[in-house]
Amino acid sequence: MDMYATEANEKMLKCLEALKGNLTTLRTGRASPAMLNGIEVDYYGSPTPLNQIASISVPEPRQLLIKPYDKNDVKNIISAISASNLGINPVNEGNLVRLIIPALTEERRRDIAKQARKYLEDAKIAIRNVRRDYMDVLKIDDSYTEDMLKKAQDDIQKVTDDATKEADLIVSEKEKLLFLCRLIRMNTR
Repeated sequence: MDMYATEANEKMLKCLEALKGNLTTLRTGRASPAMLNGIEVDYYGSPTPLNQIASISVPEPRQLLIKPYDKNDVKNIISAISASNLGINPVNEGNLVRLIIPALTEERRRDIAKQARKYLEDAKIAIRNVRRDYMDVLKIDDSYTEDMLKKAQDDIQKVTDDATKEADLIVSEKEKLLFLCRLIRMNTR
């Protein structure tokens, strides 16, 4: 494989990791501390990630318990969670915050699936941008013969196709998990 294709592959893998990170913030009906990634709390005037100023635990499958290291931060944590688009109301319990994850409605599941597809499209755009950048670099590099250039372009296109398929698979798995939780809930009634 061409060295440019190898470099492009590494950058595309980073795009896939970013997609996975974005998908962990979407809730699927079960509590996960990763849901709170990206929430920043006003901590003495500067925005600070929630997991740096509090410990987050999962006491039950549908609850999160946030215990700030400094109990004076409870109000700031509550306001940050309320301002986020999680759709969860935090409960102040004195020196800790409890989040009870409600069961997902069909409408909320569709919204989450739509958000997952938006993250997928963003990842695909990033992957295509990497491809475009490396194709441009190939055109500028004079050391490639016409045959070498064609082979390198084919290698970059193959890497791009593989990354795009992987991104589709990642989001497909998340959607399956999202709707599988609904089926499990329906069968336990």
